[in-house]
Amino acid sequence: MKYLELKAKHQSEIDNFPMFFAFNNDQLQEGMDKLGTNKTELLSIGGGGFLRKIDSESFEALWKNIKQERAEARKDADYLVDMFRYELNNHEYCYTWDLTDTLNSLDLTMDDINNNPQMKAALCKALDLVRAEDREAQ
Repeated sequence: MKYLELKAKHQSEIDNFPMFFAFNNDQLQEGMDKLGTNKTELLSIGGGGFLRKIDSESFEALWKNIKQERAEARKDADYLVDMFRYELNNHEYCYTWDLTDTLNSLDLTMDDINNNPQMKAALCKALDLVRAEDREAQ
């Protein structure tokens, strides 16, 4: 599976999970109505997010599965190149020449890259591709 396909799959799973975000009392009430619950049955997940307490184990399982699928996908060299290439472009590497935002978006550090030869090779290949695309566009 390509990077964007897996990213879209995970986003769909999150979007379809029974939870809501509320930043005022009206939104909180709308969310509780949507889930058919009340304040005592809610669990805050931070950032204005809420879910039913009874769904907390399912929510944890969802994130565990997402992390496992990402880790498995990252074993594939083509996936890694696709992942880096997309995020380098998404974070405008050719304008900033800075990897920080790209790596942050992937929850990676330069130590992670340097300690993983496959990941390092994939990043180098993706950098070459992105730079070549940038030269062609000019």
